Amino acid sequence: MKPLRSTFGLFKMKKWYGGVLILVLAMVMSAYDFFNNHPPIDSHRKGNDSFKLPKVEAKKPSLIQKPKLINVEGLDELYAPRNVSEQESNVLLLWPHLHLLLSRSDALPETGQGIKEAAIAWKELLALIEEEKTTKLSNNIRLKEKNCPFSVSSPDNALFSGGNILELPCGLVEDSSITLIGTPNGSYRSFEIDLVGSSFSEEPKPPIVLHYNVSVAGDNMTEEPFIAQNTWTNELGWGKEEKCPSHVSSNNLKVDGLGLCNEQLVRSIMEENQNVSVSSGDASTNASQESSHASANFPFVEGNPFTATLWVGLEGFHMTVNGRHETSFAYREKLEPWSVSGVKVVGGLDLLSAFAKGLPVPEDHDLIVNSKILKAPVITRKRLVMLVGVFSTGNNFERRMALRRSWMQFEAVRYGDVAVRFFIGLNKNLQVNFELWKEAQAYGDIQFMPFVDYYSLISLKTIAICIMGTKILPAKYIMKTDDDAFVRIDEVLSSLKEKPSNGLLYGLIEFDSSPDREKDSKWYISDEEWPHSSYPPWAHGPGYILSRDVAKFIVQGHKERELKLFKLEDVAMGIWIEEFKRNGREVHYITDDRFYNAGCESNYILAHYQGPRMVLCLWEKLQKEHQAYCCE
Repeated sequence: MKPLRSTFGLFKMKKWYGGVLILVLAMVMSAYDFFNNHPPIDSHRKGNDSFKLPKVEAKKPSLIQKPKLINVEGLDELYAPRNVSEQESNVLLLWPHLHLLLSRSDALPETGQGIKEAAIAWKELLALIEEEKTTKLSNNIRLKEKNCPFSVSSPDNALFSGGNILELPCGLVEDSSITLIGTPNGSYRSFEIDLVGSSFSEEPKPPIVLHYNVSVAGDNMTEEPFIAQNTWTNELGWGKEEKCPSHVSSNNLKVDGLGLCNEQLVRSIMEENQNVSVSSGDASTNASQESSHASANFPFVEGNPFTATLWVGLEGFHMTVNGRHETSFAYREKLEPWSVSGVKVVGGLDLLSAFAKGLPVPEDHDLIVNSKILKAPVITRKRLVMLVGVFSTGNNFERRMALRRSWMQFEAVRYGDVAVRFFIGLNKNLQVNFELWKEAQAYGDIQFMPFVDYYSLISLKTIAICIMGTKILPAKYIMKTDDDAFVRIDEVLSSLKEKPSNGLLYGLIEFDSSPDREKDSKWYISDEEWPHSSYPPWAHGPGYILSRDVAKFIVQGHKERELKLFKLEDVAMGIWIEEFKRNGREVHYITDDRFYNAGCESNYILAHYQGPRMVLCLWEKLQKEHQAYCCE
């Protein structure tokens, strides 16, 4: 047995050495964490620059509970056995792969409604397809009476009775317009114009995509005239009203670059507000003069005829009266132009004429000359060089035909090195769905999505494109673009030869951005949806390219329910790639200014916001001049 003193001294020595060892280890770990969490960043990236994040050691997966799989109303009906041939079912190749994604408990907010409505639309479409097969002659006659015309006008008896004055068989698209000619008659001191949405028989009332309420000035000129715009749905009732003239300055708010209210109306109201400090004895006289001043600028006056045209923009509806822009109204969630089915007018208005033009029109695919070259080529390669997924909406018939006649004619597409597919959700309009079905069978380049085509669900299309490019049409690269974009496929492929084949995000990269916290914004993101002050790097949505390994990671991550769903699809891609990086993979962010997300410039790789006429013009210029010149 050792003496007690020696034993105690040995114990103190071991304790001292242990403390030093712990201190050294802590310093090493601190330095390791610092250099892994603070990689060097080049703040002067420009043009076609590559930003590669260093490879880090893979982090252990967090212990966050995975979202559960739940029963979603309508999903079983969508996936029920159907009486369609194997060839016809090629438009549904993605459906088996999307079932689990649509069953997630953390689904995007509108997923449930999108699936429920899609189940009804799908059932109606299958019944019509079956009817068309069994009674082809009589069905064709009936369909010709209900096709999608370029323009419609109201019969005279509808004008006098008011109410539903126009039927829009296939909805509205960008640049569609509705023109009303009439005179306010003063009987109600107001009149209303409603764009009525599509609805199923199960719904109590159809939604109102735009409620346009006009109140004209009273006889004593003390009642201020105004225009109030709003929306209505069965679920939410009336939305937030937007009034013109507005007593609050809204100069900073724009829709397609136009103010919410005519500037002359806003200016007259602001001038009146500055002149309110009058003596009590002159108050009534002054009020009358101010109201008279506002009425002089107001577009609708009792007894005065007007011509009002409501036209469809990219971001919202715009009203011009007698050639002057008066109001603009941004689209609201689930209330988009494609869903409009009719126009209703009520109140004190003598309506003289009503017509709509620029409506979506499908082509007669049986009458197209050289239609063979517009069809998707048979894919014989085991692996494509690139899959291009195009976001489109059901009634954008003309846009898709313009792409088939233009950049989808590049040799790489025609020879099968590159495949192009349109990703389209179901429509609440039966006629649109049937026309889309016929188009899909004619060209073989459309994939149906098992949900209604709401803007808030487009991230699901992004995942679908990744699935298509990794599991169905395997490709080295996967590109996402829109149906109003012109893509120089030859230049994209040429540029990719110099790029990394792994860990790639190539496009117009946004390296420094933050969530939009304005609740009225189309891109509003709450703290619950994204609690951080900034987004990871992401590529602008009109066009970007991923390498195959990134797409595979996204597909697997959503299959395992380890990746977060996010409603802004381009930002969502950035968030998912951030997770790819956190799993120990190198990421190459390569930005290229030739991807134009808003318009066209010479030497473009991608030009956005190009309508069908512009797309065909760009293609013609490329063929004749062999230079990437714009048509504007």
